[in-house]
Formats: sequence, structure tokens, C-alpha cells
Amino acid sequence: MLCPDAATHPGADKAPGCFHHPGFFLPLAVDKIALLKRFGGNDTIIVEVQIFKGYDLYGRKYKENTRADRKCYREREQNRNGSHLAAAAPILFGTFFQQLYNAADAVIVGRFVGKEALSAVGGGTGTLIQLLVGFFVGLSSGATVIISQYYGAKRAEMVGYAVHTSIAFSLVAGVGMMIVGITAAPWALRAMSTPEDILGPATTYIRIYFLGVIGNLIYNMGAGILRAVGDSKRPLYFLIASCLTNIVLDIAFVIGLHMGVAGAALATILSQALSAVLVLWVLMRTKDMHRLELRKIRFDGRMFRRIIRIGLPAGLQSVMYTSSNILIQSSVNELGTDTVAAWTAYSKIDSLFWMIVNAFGISITTFVGQNYGAGKMDRVHKGVRTCMGITAGATVLLSVILYNYASICYQLFTTDAQVVVIGEQILHFLVPTYFTYIAIEILSGTLRGIGDSWLPMIICCLGICALRVVWILTAVPLKNDILTIVFSYPLTWTVTSIAFIVYYLFFSRLKIVGRKR
Repeated sequence: MLCPDAATHPGADKAPGCFHHPGFFLPLAVDKIALLKRFGGNDTIIVEVQIFKGYDLYGRKYKENTRADRKCYREREQNRNGSHLAAAAPILFGTFFQQLYNAADAVIVGRFVGKEALSAVGGGTGTLIQLLVGFFVGLSSGATVIISQYYGAKRAEMVGYAVHTSIAFSLVAGVGMMIVGITAAPWALRAMSTPEDILGPATTYIRIYFLGVIGNLIYNMGAGILRAVGDSKRPLYFLIASCLTNIVLDIAFVIGLHMGVAGAALATILSQALSAVLVLWVLMRTKDMHRLELRKIRFDGRMFRRIIRIGLPAGLQSVMYTSSNILIQSSVNELGTDTVAAWTAYSKIDSLFWMIVNAFGISITTFVGQNYGAGKMDRVHKGVRTCMGITAGATVLLSVILYNYASICYQLFTTDAQVVVIGEQILHFLVPTYFTYIAIEILSGTLRGIGDSWLPMIICCLGICALRVVWILTAVPLKNDILTIVFSYPLTWTVTSIAFIVYYLFFSRLKIVGRKR
């Protein structure tokens, strides 16, 4: 049957048949027509077409429909429909290597320079770096969500706008962060009650780090783009290369050239620059819809607002987390250099846990974003349950290992007996409570995947940040020791996890959508 409006559709009289929907004309020869509701809840219809029968949208012969085109389509379809929880493995290994090159600074400096240098490369410097970089990474999660949804819907033009806007944002944010970090570092470290014997090397480390922070931001954004389209392997390879480079440079600068904390900072920014170059190289060479072209790097106002709207809650959440951690770090600083060194080493050991939950948090965000964009709500809910279970199992296993080998872990960083004793005390207290944080990471990642970011941010603000500040200001003055300070972590994790579970099961937009189905 021919379209009754054939005169208005070029080539309609040549097609073997047609389907006429208001505003669209499609030949019936297509193998698949998918009608999806556009993201945002309105009634705009997106039409996806898989054309294998040789006709385009208007019935014209489609000469470019080659075997390579069909293969490319199938690969994209597999990426969207495949289990992105399985992609957590490359992300997990990638995060491991990211943490490894951070830990390499602490291990080499702590063993070959001393506990003061160990405190300088972690402690307050690490918290301040996380304050700014974490805010950017939170904002960039909005780009990951947007790209994964548009990629799942195969809207190539929108993917292109999002990719180029994201890279432009990385460059501008990097310059601003570099200026703020270099100029404000000494003041911020003094405000945190940093011990005098740590202040000098800490200032040197943080200034050099922010001098090269642009590479860090570009890598994080580029890796997020690749993960959004289902490619989590190449970011892993780049991190491995970066990690090995950092270790080699650490040995050369710190041990060989005796550059101290300055050498550790220089090794870090050079290795991050390498990972940034590699990820840009891949984005520029791809033939898929997320291809990066340098001449197109610019801000698209509409796309930038969408990215910020989704990512800002995560960015503010990171700032609030870190702000409360700054208060904790200030309390730790008042206990002396030994405690600061022990806390610094703990933060590196503790990163093993965070790399696990963050990897699964990233994977569930991409998984949910693509399947939500494709309208596959059953896969969304099943993926959340599976991800929660896998994360819990990995957390329990890690907790057992760290608890039983606490002394060995600390001796990697320092030979100072007092630092090791304090560190074991911290590790034995906190490791058994790790499981109380799992629901926060997985459920907040899930909700970000569907664009629900503001209420989870408020939950974290009240349950973690505000409660943690209250604890530090009320309980610590009554008993000022390290265990009273660190008890703020399991306390706030437990309260916030309960709040997330209740919201996800009974009040979230995702649950409402699931019930409608």
C-alpha cells in the first residue's frame, strides 16, 4: 500500500509500502521501528529506524547501507543492550591503577623521605585537591548521563554537541582551578591547622599538582565519554600506562634526583598528562557518533545547561562531602604529625574500598542511563539489584583482607612504629563498617542515570555532611581522640543509607515509572 500523501514524500511511489505517522513518513520495508518517549517526560516522539532493506526515510535507495554500516549498528546495539555491570570490571581495574599511582607517591615519599613528607602528599593536600577536582568530576557526571542517553537513542547530533561542550568545559575549568589552587593553597592549609613541619612541603606539593591539573580533568571527562558509549577498556589501558609512568618517574625524581615531595608532584602531573593525551587521541580517531574534532570544541549553551542541571547536584554533593572531611582533617591535624601521617596512609589504603564502590557506581549510572533511554525498565531494576549484591560481596571480601593484614599494609608506607600503631587502630575500627556505605553509592548512581539528582544530593547533604559536622562540633570536644573523630563515618553512612533505601523504594521517580509499567 502506498502512502496516501505520496505526493508530499519524495520517492514514496517507489517504496514497497509505507507507514504514516503525523510528522513522519517511513517505508514499511524497515526491519525495526522503535517509538520512544523523549527524555524529560514530554510527548515528543523519537523514531529510530534500522534500515537493512535498501531504502531511506523517504523511500530512496540507500546506497551507503554497507556491511560495515550494519556491523557498526550491531555493535552500538550490543553496547546499549549489553550488561554494563560487566563493564564494572575494566572500570574497577582502571580505578585501581588510578589509586595505585596516587599511593605510589605516598609509599615512595614515606619510605625514602620521611613521615613529614608522607603527611605532606596526603592529609590536608589530598582533601583540598578533592574539594576542587571532586566538584568537577561531579559536574562531569552530567555529561556522562546525557551522552549515554543520547547514544542509547542514537541521536548522533546531540551526542556531538555534548562531547565538544564537555571538552570545552574541561579546558576552562582546568584553567580556573589552576589559578585558584596555586594562589589559595597556603591560606587553606593554615586554616586547616596544618602542623608547621608539614606546611612547607605540603604547599610545594599542592601548587605543582594544580599547575598540571588540566590533564587530570581532560582525562576524567574523556574517560567518562568513552564509558558512556560502552567503552570501558581503553580508559583502563590508559590508566595502566599512566600508573607505570608515574611509578617510574617517582623513582627517578624522588629516589634518584632527591627532589622530595616536588618530585612526587611532578611525576603525578606528567603521568596524568599522558593519560589525557591518550584519551583525546582515541576520541579524535573514532568513527562513531562521539568523535571529537578540535575545530568543534566550543560551548553549546543549551547542552551545557543540561549537563550542569544533571551534574551540579553530584558536584555539590562532592563539595559537601569534602567540606565535612576538611573539618575532620583539621581535627586530625590537631593531634600531631604522627596521627596525620597515620591518617594519610589510611586514606591510601582506604582507597581500595572507594575504587570498588565508585567503579560499580559509575557502571550502574551508565547502565541505567542507556536502558532508561531505551525504555527497558525491567533491566534497570534487575541491574540495580545485581550491582548491589556484587558490591556487597566485594566489600566483605576486602574488609576481611584489610582487617587481618593491617600491619603489613601500613608498613608499605612507613617504618615509624608509632604511626603504624595509630594506623592499625584506625583501620580495625573503620573497615568492618564499610558495608554501611554501599547503598549510598549504588542508589545515588542509579538515580543520576535517570536524571534524578537533586533529592539524592539533599539526602547526602543532611545525612552525611550536616550530621558529620554536628558530630565533630559536639562529640569531639568531649573526647578528642582519633576514634571519636572517625566514628563520624559509619554513623553518617548508616543514617544516609537508610534514607536512600526508603526514597528509592517508595518515592523515587524510577519507582513510579516501574509501577506504571
